[in-house]
Amino acid sequence: MKIAVTTGDPAGVGADIVVSLAHHKGVADTSNLVVLGDRDVLAARAELLGDKNPTATVDALNVLHIPTDAPVQAGVGDPANAAHVLRQLELAVEGARDGTFDAIVTAPVNKKVICDSGQHFVGHTDYFGERLATPTVMLFVAGQLRVALLTTHIPLSKVPAAITTGRLEEVVHIVARDTARFFRHEIEGQPRITVCGLNPHAGENGELGDEEQNILIPAIEKLCDDGFRVRGPVPADTAFIKSALRDNDVFIGMYHDQVLPLVKHIAFENAVNVTLGLPFIRTSVDHGTAFEIAGSGKANPANMLAAVALAERMCINAR
Repeated sequence: MKIAVTTGDPAGVGADIVVSLAHHKGVADTSNLVVLGDRDVLAARAELLGDKNPTATVDALNVLHIPTDAPVQAGVGDPANAAHVLRQLELAVEGARDGTFDAIVTAPVNKKVICDSGQHFVGHTDYFGERLATPTVMLFVAGQLRVALLTTHIPLSKVPAAITTGRLEEVVHIVARDTARFFRHEIEGQPRITVCGLNPHAGENGELGDEEQNILIPAIEKLCDDGFRVRGPVPADTAFIKSALRDNDVFIGMYHDQVLPLVKHIAFENAVNVTLGLPFIRTSVDHGTAFEIAGSGKANPANMLAAVALAERMCINAR
């Protein structure tokens, strides 16, 4: 098993948490990892964090050296290094497609820094989908809780128009197929999927919105006829009560902030972002570049450790 780990924005906490992998061999077997990034940046960050032997630390990480294009200062994002960040992703995708890597784990990038360089970039999930010309689904895993998103990083005002029967059917197909494969030791048979409503009280029979009646219910009925185990639309404020958590394998939220506060409340340090729909496994930390604490020693590596551990588990399940 070989897992590619990108270091993300070299000025962010990605370097901090990747360096930490060398010191957590009981959690992440570094012999399985290939780190994509700048060796000198990682060694400098290790030294900044108080590492007594930064060269040995970097050696333990099996780094595929991708030099930055400009000097790096911890905490200061630089558009001049946007190409370096994208090159990490490109090499990771190439390796995953040709079988060199079994999975990709990504450290955080900064969308604004990349966009300020003149590059079009709206996030990892969309990058992978566009790069491979395939529809993707963002799934968050927090222990036994799995939450997928129908829409991702778009303004709230654009969410209703993005909710279509076709998109819901597409998401359910991808979620059912990939979770049955990658979580097959945790899910029995066809995954049980709960779809949240868009409006308060799931529209209250049309009194509080008609998306449920006109879009979600017809799509769910068709999916059930096709053999999927789908229920809903369920009001989001009661979707995650204890009995519902016991009786479901995956929840589908209509938009980012409808369901992500719950995930981060339950497991902020250990939640993992997974991209479904790809021909390979991709997991990620569930936090940003945190420039304000990069190099300070305050970055918690728990998210990265969880992302690597989940990628390893998914690889084993997929065999």
